Amino acid sequence: MLSTITVLIAIVSVLLVLVILMQNSKGGGIDPNFGGQAQQLFGAARSTDFIEKATWVLAGTLIVLCVVAVLTVGGGGTTPTEIPLQSQN
Repeated sequence: MLSTITVLIAIVSVLLVLVILMQNSKGGGIDPNFGGQAQQLFGAARSTDFIEKATWVLAGTLIVLCVVAVLTVGGGGTTPTEIPLQSQN
């Protein structure tokens, strides 16, 4: 199960990076240099909404998957054993 979650985390991370790179640095939607055809496909206003929603959904999914992965592993919550101090005479 952990390997499946790890693969899903990797896929969501790559998709999140791609969606972020598609955004215009000034907040204007899809960057015309990256995907000029996409503006014609989605329209100017709808591309911004779609990209922004995709970013939030992927970010939320990544957070949930990371929490599930930590809960699956168990966090390794063992306490370290105390090492008795040896007297140096």
